[in-house]
Amino acid sequence: MVILPAIDLKDGKCVRLRQGRVADMTVYSDDPAEQARIWVAQGAAQLHVVDLDGAACGKIINLD
Repeated sequence: MVILPAIDLKDGKCVRLRQGRVADMTVYSDDPAEQARIWVAQGAAQLHVVDLDGAACGKIINLD
């Protein structure tokens, strides 16, 4: 089994949606790159990154 820390991106922020609803969103960090560094410092070899904005409109939005 491989466990991957996940970073879900919405409007350039790390978020979690409750039951997939954007209206019920919690922001965990305003700095996704810093969150990625934290996961790596804690031993993560890989990260699962989801561009929620991109998924909604069909093109990459949060690449930067």
